[in-house]
Amino acid sequence: MNRAPHADPRENLHKPPPYDGRVPNVTRADVAQAVRNPLAYIAERWTPSQRMLQRAILASLVMNVVIVGTGGAVRLTGSGLGCPTWPKCTDDSLTATAEMGFHGVIEFGNRLLTYVLCAAVGWAIIAARSTKPHRRSVTRLGWVQFWLVMGNAVLGGIVVLVGLNPYTVAAHFLLSTTLITVATVMWQRAREGDGAPRPLVGKSVRQLVWFLTVAAALLVAVGTVVTGAGPHAGDSSEVHRIPLNWEDVSRLHAVLAWVVVSLTFALWFVLKAVDAPPGPLRRTRDLFLVLLAQGLIGYVQYFTDLPEILVGAHMLGSCLVWIAIVRVMLALRERPELEVSVPAQGEAQLTSAR
Repeated sequence: MNRAPHADPRENLHKPPPYDGRVPNVTRADVAQAVRNPLAYIAERWTPSQRMLQRAILASLVMNVVIVGTGGAVRLTGSGLGCPTWPKCTDDSLTATAEMGFHGVIEFGNRLLTYVLCAAVGWAIIAARSTKPHRRSVTRLGWVQFWLVMGNAVLGGIVVLVGLNPYTVAAHFLLSTTLITVATVMWQRAREGDGAPRPLVGKSVRQLVWFLTVAAALLVAVGTVVTGAGPHAGDSSEVHRIPLNWEDVSRLHAVLAWVVVSLTFALWFVLKAVDAPPGPLRRTRDLFLVLLAQGLIGYVQYFTDLPEILVGAHMLGSCLVWIAIVRVMLALRERPELEVSVPAQGEAQLTSAR
């Protein structure tokens, strides 16, 4: 006589009980827990799918890039002091007024997007905290994002209070780049396991990628100097600029760009030569294509007297270049899933079923 197959008890370890259609009673203890630790309260009652977690983190990454683009729009339209103070827009108004015109709307709109970014990062934190089993490393990256957003908001206020000092503007952009780095790492960590990282390529390839990363970091840093010395000061009034010839700094920026492109091509050639896995090859190819597009925009804007639309596109391109750099670094290793042991009770049930 054939026995009916028994369900594997391990399948139900992290499944919530089926919904019976009744509205649960909310007790005082539930309210107290929700107030005391709202994340734990939500995590006990909701489990997001892996796809939802990845989408929540991707949304925070996209918003980080978007707010860099809108920040560039503020500068390129001369609206950097559209709201002349911070945290209020004026001494007497929290929001932009009709008298402030177009520039006030642009600057205040960019400030409002900070709240959208906070919401996106908060959603990523909630989704990471509610994942079963709880992945602390992913949740911590979400909290790092949150505090970086708070720090960059304060730094943005300082930028306004010091009259768009170019050094503070550069620091504001570099902190945004750090934020994008954390968001990219969090996105990747949500797509892999929590096991110990295992390298997919040799030590010499990893060293080459580190040289590439350092060169790309210098490229981004020098780009902020070009911005600080260039003609787009961020406001129509007299704004202090970095006392350097922006064309000379632009040439240095171009040289570093060619160094990054050359190292990327060398990396792709080495990966092909050592028959590397497809992951690092794809990420290197993506980086190479993004660099070519960014270089084309850079040269066109230089020879057309820096039109605002191309400068804005170049700023967004710098974010995409850096994301591609981080993804190349992360593609050099893999993290397998941790083996989840079955509790003793589950093992006993499995044995008795047999």
